[in-house]
Amino acid sequence: MAGGRVFCIGNGESRRDYSLQNLRQYGKIYGCNALYRDFTPDVLTAVDQGIMHEVYHSGVADKIPCYFRDWTRVPFMMYDMMVMSGLADEDKHMLKDILVTNEKGNSKEFVMHGAKLEGIVKMIKTNGETYEKNVNNATLKVSWISEDDQSHSLMDVMVDEDGDKTTPKDHGWSCGPTSGYVAVKREQPKEVFLIGHDLLSATKFINNMYKSTKHYTASQNGPTPAVNWIRQWYTLFRWNPDIKFYKVNQFNDGRDAVNSPIEDWENNKKLPNVEYISYSTLDNMLKL
Repeated sequence: MAGGRVFCIGNGESRRDYSLQNLRQYGKIYGCNALYRDFTPDVLTAVDQGIMHEVYHSGVADKIPCYFRDWTRVPFMMYDMMVMSGLADEDKHMLKDILVTNEKGNSKEFVMHGAKLEGIVKMIKTNGETYEKNVNNATLKVSWISEDDQSHSLMDVMVDEDGDKTTPKDHGWSCGPTSGYVAVKREQPKEVFLIGHDLLSATKFINNMYKSTKHYTASQNGPTPAVNWIRQWYTLFRWNPDIKFYKVNQFNDGRDAVNSPIEDWENNKKLPNVEYISYSTLDNMLKL
């Protein structure tokens, strides 16, 4: 319902012990990427090829709306031409290693990301490196669209905000800000709460709930550069001056980078529709 609250859930570790289930009675919950592994939001967004197809193969898009980047449906009769064309019989034993797909069933459409199998096989054969390394870096992802499908392309909601606001335009944003954009367009809320969108890390290591799992960076890696997240969220705030955005920090007391104001937001033109609060403040607000 327009005018309500939306909770945008990121995968920063500050939300590890916070109950997302308790938020359901207070507003719609929008999530990112692998959140579905532990919790089912009302809407899920993913923008990278691997995790998009993981999400789809899990069946999540049969249960809730999901928004994906470059999610173009193709008629099933195009499959052999687009995917299998040029693949020699002697190379078909490699399919189990380089083709990531779900069951076709009665699907009449599919979505594909990656090169044709013929090209992937040629690269693996001629690169000269180990087979395993090439397989890990060269896969074709295919999702057969189910009858209960609720998947959408980002182009269904994203428009040219600085133009006529009617022309579809994918802004190329990271998943977190993209999920916020989708939430704003679908719900037209008065308040948006960013939970688990830590942006920065309080340690010298990556800050992510799913680090060292499939499609995520190893836990021993350094923090992911936050510049794109910070700029993209700021742009969303600027585009929506009538919506109040709350960045929810675990403590919000300045003890580390995660619990402090975002320096670039403060140094840029400070927006009146952005506020920092702690989890305890959020809980108190929800009780009112």
